[in-house]
Amino acid sequence: MTGTPEDRSAPGGTLASRLVPWLGLSALVIASDQLSKSEIERRFVLGERLNILPSFDLTLLYNRGAAFSFLSTEAGWQRWLFTVIGVAAALFIVRLLARHGGQRLFALALALILGGALGNVIDRIEHGRVVDFLLFYWRDWYFPAFNMADSAITVGAILLVCDELWRVRRAR
Repeated sequence: MTGTPEDRSAPGGTLASRLVPWLGLSALVIASDQLSKSEIERRFVLGERLNILPSFDLTLLYNRGAAFSFLSTEAGWQRWLFTVIGVAAALFIVRLLARHGGQRLFALALALILGGALGNVIDRIEHGRVVDFLLFYWRDWYFPAFNMADSAITVGAILLVCDELWRVRRAR
């Protein structure tokens, strides 16, 4: 076995072997998120919509708040609050990945959440708002617009719940 004693202290191999694949996945999430947002901003004007499928449009919207536009009408302090929360969450997730990177489903979930969180942090730092462009609706009911980062966070959260449910089931 290679690496320092600190690298070998947690199960699942060296620190690098536990982190690199998951950080790579997070980087892919960030890249796809940022590229998709950039492309939408290049092709759409604010509020423009393009119907893709029944009940699904691409659009360009900006969100200065958090999920479901929480605090979006505030004066601007929320930009920094959500940036700090996102960075703190990212640091916590990296620490969890360093400890539990060998637990594949758990680490996959964390990597998706990490990439999504940092994708939105980049928007907040760079633009003071998050770019949203995926719009689902049914007749007059609209789900709040979201983006690739939000999707990665949601899928990651679902995988965390599944991982915990399967862990509890295996423990029985």
